[in-house]
Amino acid sequence: MKFFNNLLKDIQESYNELVHKVSWPTASELANSTVIVMVASIILAVVLWLIDLGLDKIMHLIYNA
Repeated sequence: MKFFNNLLKDIQESYNELVHKVSWPTASELANSTVIVMVASIILAVVLWLIDLGLDKIMHLIYNA
């Protein structure tokens, strides 16, 4: 029974924190953050692609020589 009481207390505290203590972003803040993450992801993907391409060329030069 103590387990269920503790579980219920934890759920109530979690709900209270989510409703009253967490600061949720506005729609525009969320949209701006989403755009930043998408742009950063694309930049990182391009950089990794270029590194992979360069290493592939180097490996072909080494092994085909």
